Amino acid sequence: MNDADLLGLFASGFVASTLLPGGSELLFAWLLIEHIYPWWLLWLTVTAGNTLGGWLTFAMGVWLAHYRPFTAFEKPQHQRAKRWLNQYGALILLLSWLPLVGDPLCLLAGWLRTNIWFSASMILLGKAARYLVIAGLA
Repeated sequence: MNDADLLGLFASGFVASTLLPGGSELLFAWLLIEHIYPWWLLWLTVTAGNTLGGWLTFAMGVWLAHYRPFTAFEKPQHQRAKRWLNQYGALILLLSWLPLVGDPLCLLAGWLRTNIWFSASMILLGKAARYLVIAGLA
């Protein structure tokens, strides 16, 4: 066993859940296939990293709301995410795991000041479910 594997998996999950480019699915699946660690330990590690990254992105949205009004961003994907958040509220954060739109959803949810506890719970549930599906497929 090598703790660097778990640290790397955590970091991969964290970075993949911020606005930085990155992916954690391949590393997670590879470690699952190698059977070096129990599946649940890998699942907890990558879920923790990915969830913390989503929470950081949400917090960046809260911070950004103090300095930039939402109307400064008029790209179609921003407007689409805003419509989803206005229509479904923090429940839409169950989709925070989606590539390309998940991270902006977290940022916009913070920016629009959705309920912090409900938002944090939805981010956690969405990301945990994602990695459970990957674990099941690997």
